[in-house]
Amino acid sequence: QVQLVESGGGLVQPGGSLRLSCAASGLIFKRYHMAWYRQAPGKQRELVARITDNGDTNYADSVKGRFTISRDNARRTVYLDMNSLQSDDTAVYYCNAEDQPNYWGQGTQVTVSS
Repeated sequence: QVQLVESGGGLVQPGGSLRLSCAASGLIFKRYHMAWYRQAPGKQRELVARITDNGDTNYADSVKGRFTISRDNARRTVYLDMNSLQSDDTAVYYCNAEDQPNYWGQGTQVTVSS
């Protein structure tokens, strides 16, 4: 079975940083485009960042310049480095492997609060 396991979430002060990790198993990781989504209370799930199999990236306008997505194919892991965090970044962050259908992790909570 395909498994995506997120980690690294937690409570951080405004302006702080976190690194999220997503460890993948049960798939040929290097062939997959990977992405991070987030869902805040009362809001739709939104795409945060995406990285293709060859390393091309794109970001939501709201996080551009603050977040960086990367991947380590040898470790079968995708990362999301988050800087200058603000309250609006508070959400459950989900790892996604693009397929038909997509695969999803269980999510990791990020809370930005003083």
